[in-house]
Amino acid sequence: MVNFLFKWLINILSLIVVVALVPGISIARWEVAVISVLLLSFINSTLRPLLVIFTLPFNILSLGLLTLFINAGMFYLTSKFIEGFTVENFLSAFWGSFLYSVLSFSLGLFFLPRNVTGPRARSYHCKEENADVIDIEAKSIDE
Repeated sequence: MVNFLFKWLINILSLIVVVALVPGISIARWEVAVISVLLLSFINSTLRPLLVIFTLPFNILSLGLLTLFINAGMFYLTSKFIEGFTVENFLSAFWGSFLYSVLSFSLGLFFLPRNVTGPRARSYHCKEENADVIDIEAKSIDE
């Protein structure tokens, strides 16, 4: 839950920076930014994967550049659903979505906690600072 809140705050900050830097994108109030990030996250997690799958052959032929246009479309679509979040044209949506993605990714690298769980993760941490680690190798002897 804490990780979700950090991601959400990073995305809100990224959207605010995008509004400040990209001409043609504006937000009426900070509450609109919060709602816009929620809707953009929802659209990116539901509709975007379907579009990527349906356009996969074209995406492969364009070496992944079509994904940039899909992201811009999701950004532009979000602005159509929320009053107070305006994107004037598709070019603004393109640069806004590109900058939003770069900022969200970069800030996430620096501020989100590292997740070290998973099938390949191993923990060698001991509860005590000066605890000795004993490595025992078992061998079977066939008689």
